Amino acid sequence: MIEQDLKDFQKITQKSLPTFEGLAQGHRACQGCGEVLALRQVMKALGPDTIAVSATGCMEIITSSFPQSAWNIPWLHVAFENVAAVASGVEAGLKAQVRKGKLPEKKICIVATAGDGGTADIGLQALSGALERGHNFVYVCLDNEAYMNTGIQRSSATPYGASTTTSPSGKHSIGQNTWKKDMPAIAIAHRIPYVATANPAYHVDLMNKVQKAKLINGPAYLHIYSSCPTGWRHDIDKAVEISRMAVESRVFPLYEVLDGRYVLSRNVKKPIPVADYFKPQRRFRHLRPDDIAHIQSRVDADWEALQQKVAATNPAPPEPEAGSNKKEE
Repeated sequence: MIEQDLKDFQKITQKSLPTFEGLAQGHRACQGCGEVLALRQVMKALGPDTIAVSATGCMEIITSSFPQSAWNIPWLHVAFENVAAVASGVEAGLKAQVRKGKLPEKKICIVATAGDGGTADIGLQALSGALERGHNFVYVCLDNEAYMNTGIQRSSATPYGASTTTSPSGKHSIGQNTWKKDMPAIAIAHRIPYVATANPAYHVDLMNKVQKAKLINGPAYLHIYSSCPTGWRHDIDKAVEISRMAVESRVFPLYEVLDGRYVLSRNVKKPIPVADYFKPQRRFRHLRPDDIAHIQSRVDADWEALQQKVAATNPAPPEPEAGSNKKEE
């Protein structure tokens, strides 16, 4: 079924990058923001026939200060917790308008965007409902690993050991003391057609995944790594470098799941140590060598588990029978 949906997929290359800009210049993002870079790439790939629904969060705040807007497409701002529900309503409303003859039958992409707090915490119930009902929309989680807009509070997507304002490191605290919630796995558990992870440092891969998500008939979930110099306390010119290191250390693997089949987008055979990834981010500066070793072991185990899923869902072709390669006499 997914093969039929993707029959018109045209791969984006470095030479054929979309020229459309759904997100205009002049927004109010922090210097060096990796999240707005990711959002710009998403909107370029989706194109002009798109309606965006944004949860409260950094990207809503920095693009919509009245009376100005950085959006070049129809856009709705909704509450923290209900972006998936509102996107579901927009999709249903469009169907009704077409059915009544009030709008022409035309492919219009509905995209819902939220941060990790609005996805993994506050908005999880609405997201689960929309995925289970099978609404035809794209959900994008821009994951900067904390509630950055309201003061760098921890979320359930904050990585173990990170220091935030509500999980501060100290004499008796490692910082965040729970492991990062695996939101892509939760989306996959809903058995939707398409789930993928992406990273703006790999912009062509990100935009191709957005293109696929747009073509899917049904819900598609994209989980996008979004570095934050303010909350992660890294230099403002390091967003792309740190984003790349997240993949090269296997902390944030790039993969896609098509109708349950796992495909690695980037097979990192010689990873850099997790310690190297942590070094430019002052949110991890308090970690001791044994703490980092503990995290490294978890990253290694998660990578191995992902490799096993890839192998299990992509069975090797059967070996030819003995003598089958002989020429017929």
